[in-house]
Amino acid sequence: MNLTTNYLGLTLKTPLVPSASPLTKSLSSARELEDHGAGAVIMWSLFEEAITAETETVARFIQNQDSGFAEAGSGFMPHHHDFEGALQQYLEQIRKLKETLEIPVIASLNGVTPGGWIQHAREIQDAGADALELNVYYVAADLEQSGQAVEERYLTLLRELRSHVHIPINMKLSPAFSSLGHLVKQMAAAGASGVSLFNRFYQPDIDIQGQRLLSILRPSTSAEILQAMRWIAILYGRLDGLSLGATGGVHTAEDAIKLLLAGADVVHLCSVLLQNGPAYTSQILRGIRDWMDAQGFESVDDFRGRVSALSVPDPTQFERANYVNILDSYSVSPGVRF
Repeated sequence: MNLTTNYLGLTLKTPLVPSASPLTKSLSSARELEDHGAGAVIMWSLFEEAITAETETVARFIQNQDSGFAEAGSGFMPHHHDFEGALQQYLEQIRKLKETLEIPVIASLNGVTPGGWIQHAREIQDAGADALELNVYYVAADLEQSGQAVEERYLTLLRELRSHVHIPINMKLSPAFSSLGHLVKQMAAAGASGVSLFNRFYQPDIDIQGQRLLSILRPSTSAEILQAMRWIAILYGRLDGLSLGATGGVHTAEDAIKLLLAGADVVHLCSVLLQNGPAYTSQILRGIRDWMDAQGFESVDDFRGRVSALSVPDPTQFERANYVNILDSYSVSPGVRF
């Protein structure tokens, strides 16, 4: 049974790719992901603002270290370049993962400024990453900023990075675009190697007793795959050479199979692995194999895209027709009165 897939120009042994998470901070857990069937790993995200804040804090500490301490001027305190910050640790982990694993290692970068994106992308490339995922976590909260300006922000970043790095670039997108298909088409033209649909913007909650905001990380659920499934089915086969990754909500083999049928090249896993451990990858993979065997498929390519907009009898079911059909078919529970 052939489970290989092509993603970002890389040949992967399976379509299951653990997405950005703390699991890659440990060589043992990364190796376990590989042993249990991961086709590649995506490292945890490197945040530019965290690096900048750390650098500024260390600089202030070093500059003021001799205030009130006579021994500080005699080599008692370390020099600035002796500190190993988050960036150095991240780059070193790329090198270690490349030495340890046989599967591709994809870095994840979450930047703020154009200069930061470019500088860190170059450093990531030089450290040996096989590809770079851009985790553009941007909430358009400026009421004066148009949708076109938001899209151009993404495209300008992509064009700039494409001119400075040669490794494949994957854009991790949110669903909050008015014309997602058009934007993805522009990204393909600007040099993107793939897109991942969709980034989960973690939402703040409100404590009604304390009347304050709460930051709570809630795991995804299988219901969340449906939005990505729809858009992957719409995009499949319409943009030559652009890889499609499905992310957010994959917890079972059935979830993964649905996304592959829609046309995904890879399926990303996160919450389910954080909840159940790296070994759970093999359980999902086993479920895919069992289903393929029952259906008579010998490779992932045999069924990828079989339920995409290009393949179903009525592609409008991925658009408005499905909405109308669902409303028409809904049955009101007995006893409910209007």
